[in-house]
Amino acid sequence: MLRRFHHTQPEGFEFSEENLKWAREQIAKYPEGRQVSAIIPLLWRAQEQEGWLTKPATEYIADMLSIARIRAYEVATFYFMFQLQPIGSIAHIQVCGTTSCMICGAEDLISVCKERIAANPHQLSPCERFSWEEVECLGACANAPMIQIGKDYYEDLSRESFETLLDDLFANRKPIPGSRKGRFSSEPQTGVKSLTEYENGKAKFSPVVSLAQIEGDQ
Repeated sequence: MLRRFHHTQPEGFEFSEENLKWAREQIAKYPEGRQVSAIIPLLWRAQEQEGWLTKPATEYIADMLSIARIRAYEVATFYFMFQLQPIGSIAHIQVCGTTSCMICGAEDLISVCKERIAANPHQLSPCERFSWEEVECLGACANAPMIQIGKDYYEDLSRESFETLLDDLFANRKPIPGSRKGRFSSEPQTGVKSLTEYENGKAKFSPVVSLAQIEGDQ
């Protein structure tokens, strides 16, 4: 798929003081002459700072790494993790549409996105707070269908539970990541059948979900 930078771009880009310090620390991890290896984390941090990855940000990072700008363009346009157009200010919802999720109901989730957010992927909602897209496998096939928002996974979704999740987001409430069917991780929906001796004293949420709640990065 051909990916291009959005037709409307800001005039420039600079890392914040905190992010600039972080970026220099990342570059310093690599041997002399290999600093270009830091390009993906730097592009990701630029996207986190701005909300999406702009062309000026990509050029800024290329200059920072002393590489030709075309090399940075190649990385930015190749990886779908980089959003090359403005996305919702509250949430950009990535719906997994690969085999397991599609079989288990991803089309219902996509229908909800079209009805409640925007008719087309990458199109901002009227309030500009939400957007969505269909993506390839996110690696949570046992908990299909699922979506990703930012760094968090929301799994075992149905049309109804996804609608409830959106209700929370629209009301500025942060939904708890993880399974919508109460699963701890990816154990059978009928309950754990092995290693049952570890069930006693188990935490309510998996470490990933617990960390998301502690950091507030949802």
